[in-house]
Amino acid sequence: MLPSLLARDIQTGLKQFLVSSYEPADSFMHGLMRRFTDEEAAWLKGPYVQMGLPFAVGNAGRSFFSSFETEFPGYLHQEMAWQRLSSQHLAASTLVATGTGSGKTECFLFPVLDHCVRSKKAGEAGIKALVIYPMNALATDQARRIAELVAKVPAFAGLRVGLYVGGAAGAPGTGMVMTPTSVITDRDTLRKNPPDILLTNYKMLDYLMLRPKDRKLWANNGPTTLRYVVVDELHTFDGAQGTDLALLLRRLRARLKTPEGHLICAGTSATLGGSSGTEPLRDYARQVFGVPFAEDAVVTENRLSVDDFLGDAMVSYMFMWTPALDAALDPELSASPEHAVQAWFEVFFPGVQQPAGVEVVNSTQWRHALGGTLNNISCL
Repeated sequence: MLPSLLARDIQTGLKQFLVSSYEPADSFMHGLMRRFTDEEAAWLKGPYVQMGLPFAVGNAGRSFFSSFETEFPGYLHQEMAWQRLSSQHLAASTLVATGTGSGKTECFLFPVLDHCVRSKKAGEAGIKALVIYPMNALATDQARRIAELVAKVPAFAGLRVGLYVGGAAGAPGTGMVMTPTSVITDRDTLRKNPPDILLTNYKMLDYLMLRPKDRKLWANNGPTTLRYVVVDELHTFDGAQGTDLALLLRRLRARLKTPEGHLICAGTSATLGGSSGTEPLRDYARQVFGVPFAEDAVVTENRLSVDDFLGDAMVSYMFMWTPALDAALDPELSASPEHAVQAWFEVFFPGVQQPAGVEVVNSTQWRHALGGTLNNISCL
C-alpha cells in the first residue's frame, strides 16, 4: 500500500472516531466536533516522509560463514553480529538494536543455522537453539521465512525446525515434516523427534517444562546441547512478562544443567537503546537472560554518509516543488495504488517513459527501474 493512501485511511479513521466518540448529543452543541474535524489544518499534520541512507555493507561479501554462502553480502552491522554470535568466532551474548528493515532476523539466524549444521554433522541430537517470540503471529511468520531459507540453501538440508505455539492444531497428518514454506508443527512429531531449532513463546515454554508429555522434547538434550537462546522483540518483555521470562530461562538452565557461560544469548529490537548509553539496556538484558553483556555487546546500525552514497554521481534532473503540485498528488483522486503510481510518475518525471510493468508496482523489475530513475534526482 502506498504511504499516502495509508495516511489518508488513518486520518479518515481518526475523524470518524472523534465524531462518533465526542460529538455532543444536545441540539445546541451538535455538529461541533464534525466542524472541528473538517478543519484538518488545525489538528492534522503530515504525513511526513523520512528517507534514510543505505546501510553500510560489510567486508566479507557472501562468504562470512564457512559452511554456506549468504544470498546477499551482509551489512556491516550484520557482520558485527555474526562475529559476536557465531560459535566459531567470539560466541558472545549480543543485543541487536537496529532499525526496521535492517535484517535483524539474519543477525542471529545465520549463526544459529551455521552452528546447527556443524553440530548435526557431529552426530549431536536434541534442541540446539531456542527462539522466543512475543506473539504467535510473529512466530508463525518467522517460521515461514526460516522454512524457505532451509529449503533454499543446500548446506541446511536435513535441519529440522519446529514451531510450538498456542492456538488450534492443524489438520490431522499435517505439519509432520519440513516443507519449502512451513516448519514442523505436529506436537507428537516434535516430542518423538525433537527439532534442531525450536520456535515458541514464553507461555508455551513454561508448559514445555511442566507437562510430562512435553518434557520429551528435552530428552535428547545434554548439558551442552542447547547453545543459543534468542528473544525477538526483547523490548516487549517488560514488567511482569519480563520477570516471567527471566525466571523461565533460569529454570531452563537448571533443568538442562547448562554449564555457566555456555549459552549464547541474543536479543533483538528496533526500539532498544537511548541517549543515556548502552548500560541501562545491557543491565535490562542481564536481568532477563541471567548472563552478563559486555560494553561492546550492543550492535547498532551503520549507514553510509551522504558523501559515500553520492560519490561522484551526476545529477541529471532536479525536481522543484510548487504549491500547485499538492492537488495533483491528492491520493483521493486515485482509485488504486497502481493508478496513483501512473499519475504521480508523470508529475515527478515529466517527459520520462514509465518503467514497464506498472500494473504490478511491487514487481522486482519495476522497482529496480524506479530505483535507477530516483538515483539520478535531486529534490529541493
